[in-house]
Amino acid sequence: MSDYKLLIGGRLVDGATTMDVINPATEEVLATCPRASEAQLDEAVAAAKKAFPAWAARPIEERRALILKLADAIEAEAEDFARLLTQEQGKPLAEATAEIAYTQAFIRQLATHDLPVKVLEDNDRRRVEQRRRPLGVVGAIIPWNFPVLIVAFKLPLALLAGNTMVVKPAPTTPLTTLKLGALMAEIFPAGVVNVVTDQNDLGGRLSTHPDVAKISFTGSTETGRKVMASAASSIKRLTLELGGNDAAIVLGDVDPAKVAPGIFGGAFLNAGQVCLAIKRVYAHADIYDALCAELGRLAEEAIVDDGLKQGVQIGPLQNAAQYEKVKGFLADARANGTIVAGGVVEDRPGYFIRPTIVRDISDGAKLVDEEQFGPILPVIRYEDAEDALARANASDMGLGGSIWSTDRETARDLAGRMESGTVWINKHLDFGPTMPFGGAKQSGLGVEFAEEGLHEFTQIHVINEAK
Repeated sequence: MSDYKLLIGGRLVDGATTMDVINPATEEVLATCPRASEAQLDEAVAAAKKAFPAWAARPIEERRALILKLADAIEAEAEDFARLLTQEQGKPLAEATAEIAYTQAFIRQLATHDLPVKVLEDNDRRRVEQRRRPLGVVGAIIPWNFPVLIVAFKLPLALLAGNTMVVKPAPTTPLTTLKLGALMAEIFPAGVVNVVTDQNDLGGRLSTHPDVAKISFTGSTETGRKVMASAASSIKRLTLELGGNDAAIVLGDVDPAKVAPGIFGGAFLNAGQVCLAIKRVYAHADIYDALCAELGRLAEEAIVDDGLKQGVQIGPLQNAAQYEKVKGFLADARANGTIVAGGVVEDRPGYFIRPTIVRDISDGAKLVDEEQFGPILPVIRYEDAEDALARANASDMGLGGSIWSTDRETARDLAGRMESGTVWINKHLDFGPTMPFGGAKQSGLGVEFAEEGLHEFTQIHVINEAK
């Protein structure tokens, strides 16, 4: 696919202007795609508003059937999607292929939900029913780290509930979303789903638009604050899935050689550009040196290159801005810790940084206190598990976290007191469409996935009838 189009009101159209999309492995132009104007965004919102009454009135079974057709259409072009995803996002082809497979799985699972009427009371005085109605037009703002999968976090539930949508991908990864738009143009009635692109200049308009009832945003906490402030103008409903500074607490009873691969994988998937990735490790003094050595070995052995090449484990950072930001964290690591492995910015085209393990660092360093969102992992020594938990909880973020121990009882106790939306025991990054997902503290607002995620796209509607 080389002729990319916006999707507005059921039509595939050119943008008001165009923009280049860069392959982060080569820094070369991968494609030129349309860029929407504010007027085109308004047109997309108007199309979604016009389509809403008929779409909401359709039986949920019919909406479900069309959503499932999208999963089938993606499956039919899975290989092309994966290659395009690697080229625009940077992740290795194996990870891109997995993202496309998970996208299909999420769509199919999330489409199974229903919205039955719930009878709250039925007695000789009254009958009270709780129903759920769609909200209207939903604006979905998609980040660049999982540009296909995160559409599948939002779209199936929003459409199943009877809403219509305007989807805005990140400006550095618009191509796979536009490819999705071309498929959706053949499946959904005109205006039900619209796809517009920008250069980070239309998000504010979408968030303040009077005809948008809800914003579902995935991205940084800093941008999430701006979305929240913008949405206040019309008291929009919000789901915000924001940043995380996930801590892994490793107790002294583990075998470092056994747990290191799980910790490494939980930290360096997608070059560390995962909101739920391990961002800091608290390791007990008894196993600290051995764990640092094992993680360092894995980092040294990792194959870092263009994601289209055979056997590559870690690709480049996704864009130039993130590349520069992560280089700043490398400088902090050198100043405040000891680099065990990595720390290398290779002299080559592409936004490549080798996976980096940093020891002899502690709370107060930028690399520990802030989310790096890149392939650098600080490992902090501790003596007492209660102290490690307190330090992990001191962050103003609380998306995910993990406890690693052979003592199940102790691990469960610590997990129960970790202040985050999801806590894993002896694993990390295990999530799916059947598990509610949301952040604590400044890591988010609202819930995605499962029945709770569906309810986020509805308004409770109570019918109270006298007898």
